[in-house]
Amino acid sequence: MKTSNVLVLILVLLHINASTEWPTHTVCKEDNLEIHYKSCDPQQDFAFSIDHCSDVTTHTFNIRAAMVLRHSIKELYVKLDLIINGKTVLSYSDTLCGLGHTKLIFCGKKKGEHLYYEGPVTLGIKEIPQGDYTISAKLTNEDHTTVACADFTVKNYLDY
Repeated sequence: MKTSNVLVLILVLLHINASTEWPTHTVCKEDNLEIHYKSCDPQQDFAFSIDHCSDVTTHTFNIRAAMVLRHSIKELYVKLDLIINGKTVLSYSDTLCGLGHTKLIFCGKKKGEHLYYEGPVTLGIKEIPQGDYTISAKLTNEDHTTVACADFTVKNYLDY
């Protein structure tokens, strides 16, 4: 019996180590709107949630996001891509932290510190487009090192 238990444990450990992708997390799934995300950073996953899925279709909604920083943030840049059918149709980039730019409360955080945000977010759009698409989000620091990266899958079946 001991040999079979050891064999099972070894197989489980090998399977865990063989996995190279983070799981897909469900942010919300209500009525006609589904949002899922998967970390695209091979070294780190993170936590993200929205209070109510239906709030996303309003102008401002509340989120919670948390992670442990693997890299310090003196400067922080965001790049967002809207991808439909595998093609990038819209790109947006902005400086979130840096000289004269401190748009976020966690600017200046150091490697190993916990990053936690809970509060309102405003998308700046009036409605979420109908259809299935991906929003790729990547945060990089002053060394062009990935701080966080995720692909969000949005499925909106609501016809406005």
